[in-house]
Parts: sequence; structure tokens; C-alpha cells
Amino acid sequence: MSLSVTLTINHVLQQVELDDPRVTLLDLLRERLDLTGTKKGCDRGQCGACTILLNGQRVNACLALALSHDGAEILTIEGLAEGEALHPLQAAFIAHDALQCGFCTPGQIMSALGLITEGQAGDDPERVREGMSGNLCRCGAYRGITEAVVEASRTMAGAPQETAA
Repeated sequence: MSLSVTLTINHVLQQVELDDPRVTLLDLLRERLDLTGTKKGCDRGQCGACTILLNGQRVNACLALALSHDGAEILTIEGLAEGEALHPLQAAFIAHDALQCGFCTPGQIMSALGLITEGQAGDDPERVREGMSGNLCRCGAYRGITEAVVEASRTMAGAPQETAA
């Protein structure tokens, strides 16, 4: 039995045949569409490494069945940069050394983008930490992650940047 699902992934409409109705968005993205930026961490929705935006909302792709989201719009880490121009979050993560091993970084960035677009980030580090609490970093780069999200939030809002003294 073959099932079909139509998704807009990173602004491209795609129709995919599924052999199994239990295929998650994570496995569809990684194994069928070769979008390996979305990471499989715990595969239980606890670490946030697989965070994507689904219809503009943060979602753990490991918990979302592809078949349940027919017609949805998905944004992954591969859909952020425009050519060689990094997204403000990607640039801020680099500038603030908000990564070490890099495994959690795509999920962190996608979660941060959702947090910002939901209007939940602002420039309050405590609010950012709370909003990003579903994304774990084994290396402990939380300070840099928080600083990067605050900076990107300001940049994306068009606010002037603070300079270090």
C-alpha cells in the first residue's frame, strides 16, 4: 500500500510516496529527501535536535507523522540561507560562538527562529532561555546560544545593536 503526501518544504512543493503510514517527518526529511540538517537525537521529542517549523510553529519532527501533515509548509535549516547570505540567526550563532560540536545547532536555530517569529524572544536573556528550554546542548554552549538569539532578535526587528565595551 502506497500513500501520497504533498508538502511545501523549504519553499518547494513536493509530492512524496510513503510506503508506511508511520513515517515521521524526521525520517522523511533525512532518509527520503536527503535534508540531513535536521538531526535525529533522542527520537523521543526530548532533545530538540529535530526541531523544524511546521506551518510556522516549532515542532519536533521525530514526533510528527508525515501523513498527518499533508499540505503543510515545512522549513528546515537548509531553507534559511539565501544563496551565500546567511540568515541573521546563522550569522549570530557564528559571531557568538554558539556551537561546539554542532549537532544540536540546526534544531537550536530553528527553535530560535520560531521563538522570534512568535514574538517570544525579544532581548530578555531569561525569556530566551525559557523559550529555548526544549533544545538541549550536550556541550553546554547555552550562553552563546542565548546571546545569539537575543542579537538575531534585535537584528530581525531592525533594532540597533549594542556594542561591547
